[in-house]
Amino acid sequence: MKSSNPVLSRFGHAERGRAAGYAQPGYPPQQYQPYPQQDAPGYGSAVTSAAAAPMTLDDVVVKTVTMLAILGGAAAATWVLVPDQLLGLALLGGVVIGLVLGLIISFSRMANPALVVAYSVVEGVFVGAVSKLYESRWDGIVLQAVVATFGVFFVMTMLYKARVIRATPKFTKIMVAAMGGLFAAMMINLVLSLFGVNTHLRDGSGLAIIFSLVCIVVASLSFVLNFANIEEGVRMGLPQRYAWTAAFGIVVGLVWLYLEVLRLLSYLQGDD
Repeated sequence: MKSSNPVLSRFGHAERGRAAGYAQPGYPPQQYQPYPQQDAPGYGSAVTSAAAAPMTLDDVVVKTVTMLAILGGAAAATWVLVPDQLLGLALLGGVVIGLVLGLIISFSRMANPALVVAYSVVEGVFVGAVSKLYESRWDGIVLQAVVATFGVFFVMTMLYKARVIRATPKFTKIMVAAMGGLFAAMMINLVLSLFGVNTHLRDGSGLAIIFSLVCIVVASLSFVLNFANIEEGVRMGLPQRYAWTAAFGIVVGLVWLYLEVLRLLSYLQGDD
């Protein structure tokens, strides 16, 4: 069956191409065994098993928990160790480096666990700095945002498992367009803010509240795409290391959702 997901299809084609590359010219890949078991007892089977071990749902769960643990540890360290006067620098570094790493991971043809772990650390620094700034102004807001974020994630998991929401081709197209549009709006707003132009998307106004609500809805629905991608990756038999890529998608969605919930809660609490 042909994959409906272009990213997973690209990974699948790349993996099949690498597997075919082991074969000698003129020989079908399935007829060529580079490490015959009878010539090297135990060695060939171990190499083949390690290289061909397919990704499972448990692999994705473990990698996601690992990423969240690293991110949480980096956030806690930033909260405790970084002085208030350096929080702005931590924010800027986290945004720039995190964006670069995120783009590299997203558009790479190979799953790279080292980059994913590095992203978790950088994003943890960013989240820790943001959280400390918000908590210093609105006591208890971070805990509220964390509970709301994982609550939404749990609800979306249950809805997807019950097939209440499914990643149909139409749904996928709408979601891709919505996420692209929101990202463009955020980038334009950021650039304009550097020149003193207020678009009212992030100033606590009624428009800002609506924009944050839209972002929260889209971020929540993005988990449906992640879950569908994971199912398809498991079905395609992608190598185990691609569980890191799947976990990366979930963590990106969780961080986005957390930041938007944090921002919305600050709007609702006002300047007190």
